[in-house]
Order: sequence, then structure tokens, then C-alpha cells
Amino acid sequence: MTLPSDRLLLWLMPLLWLLALGSAAGAIFVKHSAREQFVELERVNRERDRLEIEWGRLQLEQSAWSTHAFVENVARRDLKMYTPAAKQVEVIAP
Repeated sequence: MTLPSDRLLLWLMPLLWLLALGSAAGAIFVKHSAREQFVELERVNRERDRLEIEWGRLQLEQSAWSTHAFVENVARRDLKMYTPAAKQVEVIAP
């Protein structure tokens, strides 16, 4: 087996050095990108949690507003509606 010539080493060493620097720069870039994506993921998770809490509150509000007693109270108070007397009710047969 022959040893590489000095001329080949003069080209090979700087090339390997540049490849090592490029690899290090690539690793740094990938690590930085991963950290940025993790920060974005955490922000999106916080937003999801906030929206889930709001959704739960809205469901509770909807269930409270849809109760018969609430609807009847609003109809009496705001719309001045009342249940008609029995003699005012007319049943229409099909």
C-alpha cells in the first residue's frame, strides 16, 4: 500500500477541515431550528389549552341558557309573555 503524496495531502486536509466545519454548522442550524419549532409547539399548546377552557365555559353557558326555567323567565320578564288561560287555548285537530 502506498502512502498518499504530499500534494494530495495538501488538498485533502483543507477539504476535510471544511467538511468538518460544514458539518458543525449544519448541526448548529438543525439544533437552532429544533428549538424554534419547540417554542412554537409550546405556544400552540398553550393556545389549545386556552381554547379548550373557553369551549368548556361556553358549553356551561349554553346549558344554563337552554334550561326551560331560564327561557321561561326571559319570556316573562323581557318579552312580557305569559301562559294563556285554559279557556284561551284552542286545540286544532288535523
